[in-house]
Amino acid sequence: MALVVSAATVTDACGPNPGFFCELIFDNTENERLAEIVGWLVERPLRIILILLGAWILKKVIHKVIERAVGRLVSQNESDTEEQLESAGKLDFGARAAKAINRIHERQVRSAQRIETIAAVLKSLATALILAVAALLCLSELSIDLAPLIAGAGIAGLAVGFGAQSLVRDFLAGMFILIEDQFGVGDVVDVGETSGTIEKVSLRTTTLRDVSGVVWTVPNGEIHRTANHSQLWSRAILDIGVSYDTDIDQASEIMKATADELWRENREDATILEEPAVWGVQELGNDAVVIRLVVKTDPSEQWGVGRILRARIKKAFDEVGIEIPFPQRTVWIRNEEDGAEPPAGSGRGRERAVGTDDDASTAELLDRGGGHDSGVGGDD
Repeated sequence: MALVVSAATVTDACGPNPGFFCELIFDNTENERLAEIVGWLVERPLRIILILLGAWILKKVIHKVIERAVGRLVSQNESDTEEQLESAGKLDFGARAAKAINRIHERQVRSAQRIETIAAVLKSLATALILAVAALLCLSELSIDLAPLIAGAGIAGLAVGFGAQSLVRDFLAGMFILIEDQFGVGDVVDVGETSGTIEKVSLRTTTLRDVSGVVWTVPNGEIHRTANHSQLWSRAILDIGVSYDTDIDQASEIMKATADELWRENREDATILEEPAVWGVQELGNDAVVIRLVVKTDPSEQWGVGRILRARIKKAFDEVGIEIPFPQRTVWIRNEEDGAEPPAGSGRGRERAVGTDDDASTAELLDRGGGHDSGVGGDD
């Protein structure tokens, strides 16, 4: 009889929001203590279990949504890859087609890695958020006052937010770099402050090595623009100057034939994807007529192809006597004591340098005029 304590209402026993079991026990026994004990030992643990179960189900659903959303963001790359595989199968040379297919498969692997990375990060963030909310609900079920905890967390979050703005910006920029596939490991890019080959891409930073071998680590939030020199394909543009008395058609034919020869060689270090094209006269300069040759190459091979073609075009021009002009200058040297001046008109159109002593005759005479005379005034 000592355990039986009457209660005026169910609110006194089970609180303002009475649970099912607490109310059931109180209605049948009218024992406030017993109803309260049942509420603590049965109803509250059951609610906590239901909260955790709901959090687990919500986590699974959100993870599926994230996987589908990320998959859609990069699905365009898969369609592009299929088109590239079809075009690669139409290439004339087996080795070239195999190389293109291997490169496309590498892009597929990189795309799959990007999906896994992005999905893993988003899943982790979603899981942390869901668990935080579930933990607060569980604490609320234990009658713990959450107001001070939430207020303290808000103040701490505000302080961290102000102090880590750049960090958050770097992470968000890194997410979009991965989602949009702006660049990846092995690409040659220009990120504004520097340029080089990408060695590592993370959510916070991008690591690249420039042509001098220097490794640069750039925060993703500092990358405002990106020039990718090796995305899918590249293009070598050669502007070759010839003298004004050169037959333009003949020079263009030689350039085209030289590029076609390299194209048919199918070199592994200089893969040309399409038939080279001469676009014609690009510029009428002070010293030369500039003819433009354009060659479509594998990614990052435009520089090697350009170097090979320039050397071969130079040799081909030398064989037929086509001159590649350069700035011409005649240097005149005179003796101070003699005071002799070069003949009038002999230095017309050229810069005249004047020596100050007898030893000036030992100076190097720059005469790149190819058929033009160099005059030396005064005595030796």
